[in-house]
Amino acid sequence: MIGHMKKILEVLGFILVVQGAMAVLHQVTDWFGNWGVVRHIGFLDGYELYAGIVLAVLGIAICVASDRGKRQTGV
Repeated sequence: MIGHMKKILEVLGFILVVQGAMAVLHQVTDWFGNWGVVRHIGFLDGYELYAGIVLAVLGIAICVASDRGKRQTGV
C-alpha cells in the first residue's frame, strides 16, 4: 500500500514539474500554445510566470519527499 502511494506522489510531482515548466517556457518564449493548465485559470492572469515557478518547485518538493520516504521505509 505504501508503495502505491509513493508512486502516486511521484506521478503527481512529475505532472506538476511539467506543467510548471510549460508555464515558464510559455511566458518566456511563447511556446506550447494552450497546452499548460496555468493559462486556463482565470485568477492567475498576469501571474502565470510566478504560478509556473511555484508549480515546478512544488512538484520537485513532492518528488524529493516521495523519494525520501522510499529510503526511510526501505520499499
